[in-house]
Amino acid sequence: MVGFKLNSALDLVDIYYQLLMRACDVPLTAVSTSRGMLWEWLVMPQGLPNAPETFNRLVTQLFSPHRAYAQTYFDDIFVHSRAAHGKLDVENYVEHLRAVLECMCTNKL
Repeated sequence: MVGFKLNSALDLVDIYYQLLMRACDVPLTAVSTSRGMLWEWLVMPQGLPNAPETFNRLVTQLFSPHRAYAQTYFDDIFVHSRAAHGKLDVENYVEHLRAVLECMCTNKL
């Protein structure tokens, strides 16, 4: 992001808990409590061995159309802009940030 005039960092808080498990995988997440209750995760728990890779792959795919101005790193999105195509720094930045936020809204992140 060296050379860019405007930068933002967005953090996807508790993103793992927003990813639904496939119905066939829910029984694989079952744990029993000390009181004898059975607990099954309906959303992706952070402790699953492949959870970080699965999540990172999803975020990378969702934001691939925005790669020119938005980089992702697990649950962080970095948006950067500079003047181009006759537009001011701020105009480009607002346009890029709006596109990233719309992508987040569309995908319920």
